[in-house]
Amino acid sequence: MLIRLVRMTFQDDKLPDFHQIFDNSKAQIRAFPGCEHLELLRDWDHPNVRITYSLWESPDALENYRQSELFRTTWAATKALFAERAVAFSMEQLEEVLA
Repeated sequence: MLIRLVRMTFQDDKLPDFHQIFDNSKAQIRAFPGCEHLELLRDWDHPNVRITYSLWESPDALENYRQSELFRTTWAATKALFAERAVAFSMEQLEEVLA
């Protein structure tokens, strides 16, 4: 399982535009082969920062998404709204947290 975090800082007045893009594409992303989970987070201390948290079956599944037309069009529209360059992290879980 691949964990993917993408931290995006938006121009303050562009947040509604981003939320519209996300709302219009989230079902398609969640249905993309290999996507196990997708959610949108807001940075507590930086209100113009959003983070996508997604789970992918494998690095290949994520790469297939990143090469898709869905990603290309969604990402092009999203990055036009940035105040700063996005930062992405790909990770794998080494140990489960026990409650």
